[in-house]
Order: sequence, then structure tokens, then C-alpha cells
Amino acid sequence: MDIHRYFDEFTERDWQATSGDQEPVRFAMIGLGWWTREEAIPAVADSALCETSVVVSRDKEKAQSVADSVESVEAGITDEEFHDGVARDIYDAVYVATPNATHLPYVKSATEFGKAVLCEKPMEATVDRAEAMVTAAEDAGVTLMVAYRMHTEPAVRRLRDLVEEGLLGEPVQLHGHMSQRLMEMIPNPDQWRLNPDLAGPGASVTDIGLYPLNTARYVLDADPVAVQASMDSTSDAFDAVPDERAAFTIEFPGGVFAACTASQNAVQSSHLQVIGTEGTATLDPAFFATEPRELTVSRAGTRVDTTFEQVDQMREEFDYFADCLHTDREPVGDGRHGLVDMRALEGIYEAAERTERVEL
Repeated sequence: MDIHRYFDEFTERDWQATSGDQEPVRFAMIGLGWWTREEAIPAVADSALCETSVVVSRDKEKAQSVADSVESVEAGITDEEFHDGVARDIYDAVYVATPNATHLPYVKSATEFGKAVLCEKPMEATVDRAEAMVTAAEDAGVTLMVAYRMHTEPAVRRLRDLVEEGLLGEPVQLHGHMSQRLMEMIPNPDQWRLNPDLAGPGASVTDIGLYPLNTARYVLDADPVAVQASMDSTSDAFDAVPDERAAFTIEFPGGVFAACTASQNAVQSSHLQVIGTEGTATLDPAFFATEPRELTVSRAGTRVDTTFEQVDQMREEFDYFADCLHTDREPVGDGRHGLVDMRALEGIYEAAERTERVEL
């Protein structure tokens, strides 16, 4: 089996079905925090398939300021105006990037207006609220996609292909990790990511442990059947959440296990390794948007190291969403896909609290 041909035949945008000359999908960007302003809006500005036409904030002055700074934006409105349907004729889809526990109202309003939805992960703060999002989208007949950047990351897609085509034999185990220093990135102990009322049950697993969880699912093309977990919080900034650091095991059908770790208070690091009956594949670094990925594949005494040229993950994510809309197909990371993660997250926190295996 020739490992090299998997990389020689690789097409970076193998998901794209459109020619790229369609009218751009016009977005209303909801939630104007640093991620939307510094990552999402610039990514869309660099896209041939999308543009930002409306920005939405709780603060009218902030909305107008951002609108004035982005050439394509035609209106800066408040969230109240958004829910009232203001400017809905000048956008086709919404991107929701507000705190987790506030996603549902925006999604409901968007679906009532018949607008497609790209929602940041995790979908919401609870399974019940995430289910309500899916129901709203399905009842309205609109597309709901969860913003899983790894689904369009070329290195991850290549890893998925290798597993699917049996290059590693049968998958046996996965190891996944993601960590960062949250308080250095955002030095505010009152930030929403550390507030269970806004973030959901925790900080590390919900925010960044979701990366190895969902990417393991994506690479295996499988859904978890059970979880186990351990968590600890000792630093003052994390006294409201149980998971300053966490370790959790995801059980997949056929006795395949993913052992994952996550921490919001450790050096920036990420990796994902797949161990099969015939070989191994390691992606390191794996999940951070600004780090070029290196994929190392070993089988039968042959080792191939491939460094992937860094792509703008946010641009690829938005373009994939737009491509799905133009071709009337469901994205891989649709609402029901996201619900599986929500139930797994709930199970992980329950397993840590009960110190026992939880079936999903």
C-alpha cells in the first residue's frame, strides 16, 4: 500500500461543488466580540462566496462603529432590532457568535425569517436548548450548521481519508489534546467562558475539549456510545467551573476508544493521534487556527511527514457553508450532528460528577 499517493492526489477544497461565480451569501454577524471582529469578518472579506452585509450587537454604538469600518456592511443594528426583523431583506444567513447560553433566541428569530444559520460551537448551554434550535430549523426548512472548523481543515480531511480507506488498518485508539492559557488571552475573571449561566456546565471541555471530541467523531465517522471523565479546578479564576483541567474517554462502537485531555490553564498545545491495527497517524499541532499542521503517518516501516500550508480556517468554514447553500445539500456538521456533541458533553460532566461510566 503506497502511503505517498494519498498525499500526491490530495485536493485542498475537495468539498467545493460550485464554480465560485455565484452571488455571495450575505451574512448578518451576530455578536461583535473579538472573534467576530478579528477572525470572522476578515475571513468573509477574503471570500469569493460570502460577504458581511449586517452586524448585530447589544450596543447600538458598537454595531454602528463596526458597520462603518467594514465596506460591505449596509446596516449595524441592535439585537432587539434583529429580533424585530430590521434589515432582514439585506442578509441571507446569520452567523451566531454570542455566549453559548444565548444562541437559541437568535437562531429562532433567524429561522422565523427563513434565514440559514451558522452557529458557533458548542450549540448551546444545554441539550434541551440545542434540541429547540434543531426543531426550529427543521420546522422552518432552513439549514443549521455548527461551526466546526476542523471539518474543512485540509490536514484533518486527509487524516479522515486515510482512516476511511484503511491505511492504518482498523482504528483501535485515539489520543486527543487541547490546552491554552485563557486568563492570559482574556485577563478578566468575570468573562462569560467562566460563567456557567452563560457558558454551560464547564470551561475546558465545552470550549476546547470539544475539538478532540468532535474531530475524533469526524475522523472515525462514528458517534460515541459512552463516556468516562475526571476533572479538577484549583485556581481562583476557575472556582465556578469544575474543569480547569479534564481528562475524558470516549467509547465508540466496536471497542474503539478516544482518550482526551483539555485545560484552559496550561501552555498552548494540541494534537490528535489515531492508532490502528496496521499503522499510526499523528496530527501535531492539530487544532489552533494559526499553526500550520504536520501529519505523520507510519505503516510497515514507512514513515511520511507532511506539512500542510496554513489555510484561513474561518474562510474555509464560511465558504463550505455557502457552498452547501448554493448546492442545496446538508453540511456534515448540521444541527443533528451538533446534538450528538451536546449529549456527549452532558455525559462527560455527569461522568466526572458520578465518577463512573455514562452511556449515551
